Amino acid sequence: MAELFLELKNITKTFQGVKALDNVDLSIGRGEIHCLVGENGSGKSTLIKIIGGVHKPDSGTILINGIESKNINSIESIRAGIQIIYQDLSLFPNMTAAENIAMNQMLESNSRVINWQTVRAEAKKALEEIGEDIDLDEKVENLSIARKQIVAISRALTQNARLIIMDEATSAITKDEVDHLFEVIARLQKKGISILFVSHKLNEVFEIAERVTIIRDGKKVGDYPAAELDNDRLVFLMTGQNFKAEPYTFNAAEVDTVLSVRNLSKAGQFSDISFDLKKGEILGITGLIGSGRTETALALFGLNTPDAGEITVKGRALRITKPRDAIDAGIAYLPEDRLTEGLFIEQSIGNNIIITILDELLNKTKVLVKGRQDRAKNDWVKKLAIKTPSHLAPANSLSGGNQQRVVLAKWLAINPAVFILDGPTIGIDIGSKHNIHEIIRGLAREGMAIIMISDEIPEILDNCNRVLIMAKGRILKEIPDASKVSAEEVFDLIGGGGAADLGAAG
Repeated sequence: MAELFLELKNITKTFQGVKALDNVDLSIGRGEIHCLVGENGSGKSTLIKIIGGVHKPDSGTILINGIESKNINSIESIRAGIQIIYQDLSLFPNMTAAENIAMNQMLESNSRVINWQTVRAEAKKALEEIGEDIDLDEKVENLSIARKQIVAISRALTQNARLIIMDEATSAITKDEVDHLFEVIARLQKKGISILFVSHKLNEVFEIAERVTIIRDGKKVGDYPAAELDNDRLVFLMTGQNFKAEPYTFNAAEVDTVLSVRNLSKAGQFSDISFDLKKGEILGITGLIGSGRTETALALFGLNTPDAGEITVKGRALRITKPRDAIDAGIAYLPEDRLTEGLFIEQSIGNNIIITILDELLNKTKVLVKGRQDRAKNDWVKKLAIKTPSHLAPANSLSGGNQQRVVLAKWLAINPAVFILDGPTIGIDIGSKHNIHEIIRGLAREGMAIIMISDEIPEILDNCNRVLIMAKGRILKEIPDASKVSAEEVFDLIGGGGAADLGAAG
């Protein structure tokens, strides 16, 4: 391995009597691409914040360039060449790309007058270092997530970055954008810059990593050359469990159609969308971000009124213009962003669960009955195995996987005939993802008709019996049997590989 840039030895950190990290070691070589993996709550974020000087370890040693750094803080970490790009990117949306890239120089100059020519020159220089070109005058709020990442990386370079930590950098970008990001990472590596890459997407870990460090329950499991790992072994090392994914099977000939969509269209978003959904079926919809998949789902739930087309539920034609229309028809929708669209994050777990069934909990005088509320809250916490000491705890106290269970419970409480799940496992670790998938499959086996929208192709193929590929607002291809195609074939199709390549699949 190359000469070490960063070395952590026996790092221990305790919060309120709970060990977040227990004698964890981590070493990163100069110019190395290193992946850090573990389930939610394993200690990854705490370790990153210790490297960045946000948290101080209770014990242990941190060496940068072979020199021990005692009581390192955020400023000292940055001066040592460590830059952390968090998932939210920490950019100023109302400022230009140039201003965001050169922000640190502007602050460090401590000048009352800003030299805008210098600002542009610094920003342009940082972009050129990684072979990128962005309109320097464009406000960051108008850039795609992928372009914002380039701005964040360029900003790190202006601080003489020697180690860039990327935390869930690919959670909201397309496959093509991921490929481009990896090209940028390769350019950084050629410049001798180390990368610590954190991701729940294990296929990306294998694609980018040279070495992988695994932590579980605050302890280091080990570090391994990526070439010595495969998906099953990595999952086992992360979770201590073996998960076996079997394609979801379904006999469409024996059940009734629950939802029919005909020629659904909305100018600039989607056009001529037609499909049927049967009782007990899990229909997958995938495609690049911007393909129209989420816009179509929102139309079915009354949040995006279409210009034309027909929606029929259980044989009854409906005009759905608001969520209440959809709910009354038996349609539920789990949104892509659970934090801002799926939960009242500061409200209790119980209140989040019963928000959809308040009318059912009223007595004859239209007053909410506490006993009924508590029974409903406790029942759903138990049914969905939500890990919490009490339904009174706030939703923001839960892990991502348990938050998603709360959103599921909220909609399952209305006993929907059709459940639309948009990105049901975004930002969720492998163990929680497996559990969510089991819940979804169980619902389908009980007769619920489910639409699963995801850009994770293995998730779609493992859990759906049939798949629709969307591109540019249209259904490009239907795959009638998801078990008959590979993830690589679907990736090729989504990326423009040609519908003819899947002719045998339908």
